[in-house]
Amino acid sequence: MMAYLWILFTIVASGGQTLRNALQRDLIAEVGTVGATHVRFLYGLPFGCLFLLIVSTASGTAVPVPTGGFWLWTLGGALAQILATGLMLQAMKSKSFLVTIAYTKTEPVQVAIFGILFLSEVPSPMLAGAIVVATAGVMIMSWPKATADGAARDWTPAILGTVSGGLFGLAAVCFKGGIQSLGLPNFLVAASATLAAGLGLQTLILTGYLIATDRAALIKLFRAWRPSVMAGFLGAFASQCWFAAFALEPVAHVRTLGLVEILFSLAVSHRLMSQITSPREGFGIALLVVGVLVVLNA
Repeated sequence: MMAYLWILFTIVASGGQTLRNALQRDLIAEVGTVGATHVRFLYGLPFGCLFLLIVSTASGTAVPVPTGGFWLWTLGGALAQILATGLMLQAMKSKSFLVTIAYTKTEPVQVAIFGILFLSEVPSPMLAGAIVVATAGVMIMSWPKATADGAARDWTPAILGTVSGGLFGLAAVCFKGGIQSLGLPNFLVAASATLAAGLGLQTLILTGYLIATDRAALIKLFRAWRPSVMAGFLGAFASQCWFAAFALEPVAHVRTLGLVEILFSLAVSHRLMSQITSPREGFGIALLVVGVLVVLNA
C-alpha cells in the first residue's frame, strides 16, 4: 500500500492545485498579481499549521526542532515558489488558463535536472522517456499561434510560464531537501513541518514586501477574505499532498505524474471559463497522457 500512496497524494494534489489556480486567477483583477500570489501563503498558513498539529497529535510524534540546513533548504524553496507563482499568474493575464498551466508543466524536465544536481535522484531510462514524451506534448500544446494579420508571435507567456515551471521545480527539490534534513521516521510529520515552515517564511516575506511597496493591495487582500480563504485552504491542502508525495518518492516521479493537472485544467477551462481546446492542444494533451501512463507503469 505504501508503495502506491505517493500516487494518491499526487493526484489529489493536482486536483486541489487546479482549483486553487483558478481562484487565484480570478483574484488578479481585484488585488493585483502580487496580492493574488500572496493569497496561497497568507491564507494558507493557518491551515498548514493546523495540518501539522493534527498529524503530530494523531501520530504521537513531537514537532521537530529544525536545523540550520533545514531553514536553508526551506527558504530556497519558499523564494522560488513565490517567484514561480507570480510569473504563472502574470502569464495567465495574456493567455488561456489551460495553456498557461501547460507552459509551467515543462517543469518535469527541469526538476529531473535539479534532482540529479542537488538530491542525486537519477531517473530511470523509462522515466526519462516519459518526461521527453510529456514535454513534447506540452511544447506542441503551448506553441504560440500566428496572428491573422501576420504579426510576430507573442512569446512572452511562453517565457514566463517556462521560467515559472523551472522555479516550481527548484522549489520542489528544495522542499524535499528540507523534508530529508529533518531525518524523521514519520514522513507525514516531516512533510507537514516543512510545509508550515515554508508558508510561514513566504507569509513574512510577501507581507513585508506589500507593506513597503503596496499597502493598498494588502488591504484589498484582507477585504477579499471570502474567496481568499478557500484559495488558501486549497493551496495548503494541495501542498500538504505534494510534500507527502515528495517524502515518499523521487521528485521527478511525482512531478511527471503531476501532469494529470493538465486534464483537470482542461475541465476547468471548459466548464468555468468557456475556453475551447484546439485540435493541436488536444494532441499535446494526448502525449501528456501517454507520458503519465508510462510513469505509472514504471
